[in-house]
This record gives sequence, structure tokens and C-alpha cells, in this order.
Amino acid sequence: MRFKNANEAFLHYFLYIKDNGYDVQNTKCLFNEGFYIENPLDNEIKVNFRTWKKEYAEYEWQWYLSKNRSVKEIKTKAKIWDKMHIGDDIVNSNYGWQWSRKKQLDYVISELKKNPESRRAVLTIYDGKEWNTFNNDTPCTLAINFNIFDGKLNMSVLMRSNDLWFGFCNDQYCFSKLQESVAKELDIEVGWYYHFANNLHLYNKHLCLKF
Repeated sequence: MRFKNANEAFLHYFLYIKDNGYDVQNTKCLFNEGFYIENPLDNEIKVNFRTWKKEYAEYEWQWYLSKNRSVKEIKTKAKIWDKMHIGDDIVNSNYGWQWSRKKQLDYVISELKKNPESRRAVLTIYDGKEWNTFNNDTPCTLAINFNIFDGKLNMSVLMRSNDLWFGFCNDQYCFSKLQESVAKELDIEVGWYYHFANNLHLYNKHLCLKF
């Protein structure tokens, strides 16, 4: 599947999951779903019934850039973050903290500068070796892969689980900002963004909304 932008992808999958999704754990879901977004910088969700807020997505992006695992402030913007810690306000899903570990992002940029055809420019987020720390907050993203082709920086995001309503809308915004940031470091254009989720779902409460 190929879409011009994130809004087009969201609308397609909202309708498709609604009509064709499997009933699993209070959701309708699709398994192993992947698609391309041809213009990832066109990253605003504009369908009226979603009422997506760019201001929050940008706030989340800035939180990632801070590399601060504390949700003390961001949980005042989105209550879900207050459910993802054990009372200490510390979470695993600040992706900026994750990709800064072992200087992963620095390595990706250095590797692509050294070898633009490299297949090693990968950030890992979910780490099965850390399963014992995932009781309250299990990162949804597995890995982010970058490659240069036809003079542009392309990116593939692999997710174990992705809620289309909140997760995809805000994740794609932050990941496209990351893609843009890496492209600027490399002084090349942004290419396509491929998004893959082992489980792409909508919670039933969102399917019941009146439009």
C-alpha cells in the first residue's frame, strides 16, 4: 500500500479496520500490516472526526529530544503517560532516550556519511533482553531503519503494536521529524517512510464514535 501522506493512510486504515479487523482484546486489529507514505513531511492528521492536535505531537517530539525519561510534565498533556510508570514518573518509551543509548543515533549518521549504501543504519528501541523492565511500559516500536537510495533518505519503522487512533497519529509525526533531522545532518532530501505494525488496531471505544 502507498499513500501520499499520513492523513490519507489514517483514513484508509480507520475505515478498513472498522470493516475488516479481527476482534481481539477490546480492539479490532490487523496483523502484519505495512505501507509507504510517499511524503512523510506532510504529517498532519486532518480528518475532522479525529481532532488531532499538532501542538501535542510537537510537544511529544520535543520531549523525545530532551532524552528525559520523566513523565512529570508530559502526563499533564496526555493522561496515558501516568499509567506507564511504577510511581517514579520514569518510563521506557521516551524514544529520544532510547536512540541516544550507546549513541545509536550518532552511529547511524556517522555510518551513512561513511557509507551511503550501508544496511547497518538501524536504531533499536524494544529489546527483549530487557523484558523484566516492561511491566508498566513496553515500548511499541521495535526498530527504525534508514537507507539512502536515489539520493534521498528513506526510513522504515517496525512496530510490535500500534494503536491507529493515538499511537500512529503521534508516532508518525515524531518519526517523520526524526527522518527530517537525520536528512539535514546528511544534507540530503527526505524520501519515503515505510510503516509496519505486527498488530495495527483500533480500540472499540473509538469505533463507536458518532461522526
